[in-house]
Amino acid sequence: MANELFDLVKFDDSNPEARCPCILLLDVSGSMSGAPITELNRGLSTFEKELQADDLAAMRVEVAIVSFGNGVKVEQDFVSAHQFVASPLQANGRTPMGEAIHHALDMLRQRKDVYKQHGVPYYRPWIFLITDGEPTDEWRTAAQRVQQEEADKAVAFFAVGVQKANMNTLAQMASRQPLRLNGLNFRDMFVWLSQSLTSVSHSQVGAQVPLQPPAGWSVIE
Repeated sequence: MANELFDLVKFDDSNPEARCPCILLLDVSGSMSGAPITELNRGLSTFEKELQADDLAAMRVEVAIVSFGNGVKVEQDFVSAHQFVASPLQANGRTPMGEAIHHALDMLRQRKDVYKQHGVPYYRPWIFLITDGEPTDEWRTAAQRVQQEEADKAVAFFAVGVQKANMNTLAQMASRQPLRLNGLNFRDMFVWLSQSLTSVSHSQVGAQVPLQPPAGWSVIE
């Protein structure tokens, strides 16, 4: 059972900056055991350090982590990047990807309400999904919801397939072509993600920011 959304309303009033929320939606099912989860945890540590290396991004980017494996779990509530600590994840269970996507979208909707309540401008939110398999629950409704949110420019949804991930399923979830991770090179992927979020955080709210695709990967539109 997913964590109650009402737990996710913490907000740093002392930070006057606009916010760029990003949810990492991470597959921690049993098939991620061993080297995959080890490399994913190392990649998250890299992500933490890279984001915190830029003072403005560290204040503007907000990170949340939602895992899906043995159920859906909020591993990290929204927190400014300068406060983010990458805690190790463990792999276990199935792949309830549809439920996880719904939960992430609900979290973003609530977070945007918090921004509005505090009068804080915000950038288009990101959801960054990483999986090595395919959903073991009903996912098409979640995919339709993502597509509608993308069409409304309410979210930017990115999907990354690891090893034997079903790329055809991922391609049906959003307007952007899914990326195939090069082996277990999570580090370079998280470096790209942190650089992209940094670029967005240095732009004007609402501006279009061209993103450079990761070298050797599928092109991101």
